[in-house]
Amino acid sequence: MAVFSRCSTAATAAAKPTAAATFSYLIRALSPSFFSSSSTLDPETDLNRNKPAALGALKREPKGRNVQWVFLGCPGVGKGTYASRLSNLLGVPHIATGDLVRDELASSGSLSSQLKEIVNQGKLVSDEIIIDLLSKRLEMGEAKGESGFILDGFPRTVRQAEILEGVTDIDLVINLKLREEALLAKCLGRRICSECGGNYNVASIDIKADNGRPGMYMAPLPPPPQCASKLITRPDDTEEVVKQRLRIYQAMTRPVEDFYRSRGKLLEFDLPGGIPESWSKLLRALNLEDHDDKQSAAA
Repeated sequence: MAVFSRCSTAATAAAKPTAAATFSYLIRALSPSFFSSSSTLDPETDLNRNKPAALGALKREPKGRNVQWVFLGCPGVGKGTYASRLSNLLGVPHIATGDLVRDELASSGSLSSQLKEIVNQGKLVSDEIIIDLLSKRLEMGEAKGESGFILDGFPRTVRQAEILEGVTDIDLVINLKLREEALLAKCLGRRICSECGGNYNVASIDIKADNGRPGMYMAPLPPPPQCASKLITRPDDTEEVVKQRLRIYQAMTRPVEDFYRSRGKLLEFDLPGGIPESWSKLLRALNLEDHDDKQSAAA
């Protein structure tokens, strides 16, 4: 992938200890009691208005490290999809805490049974568990020479955001937004190939314009023929659990948006539709260009 613009940052990696090292220290040093509590951008208008300060100086390589970004958004909004695409474009690891939890569940490790009950009930995993899993992932990446990251699913609480702020400098927080009826349909339409692990979606979302609100169309993401007969639904993708996750998000994670908004690091982005409608507009909002994507579109 070719990138013609990169987000610059005033802080360097040398200014603070590595994220992995500090997370490890926090896990060892903090007592369990510490964890006991747990400007919208319209893509159809001027994409250069109300941008966070982090996007002010462009076309300069970051000094000392790559970008350190966070993706926020309700469950099912597409954080993983867009974070993964940006990960490939920028050459930084995409670290999804949801994947870390699912990997731990599949490992049958010491946390597996505890996590299974939490996830199946649609509850938030505790700060202590999430930070422990993230610490291990960052240590592994540091050992492999990874630079920068795009976090997806963390932080989910203000307490987590405060911990992260004390660990490392976050350059930008991208808050993806999607209307609730589309979110629910997307979550209920998610499917996973039981053989290759690929993610697909069988939902065809077609919301008509009404009361001054624009319509929205999101096409299904069908699997290739070899996966079509092997699709399964995640056990937590039921209407009851999805609605519970959305209620929890409203109560606990929305304050995280205010936390980063007050620091001038929040970029809010209303998804206008599926990937074809949204990807190019998101890149414009981030002052990035995906040359390979343009070539594919022209082919």
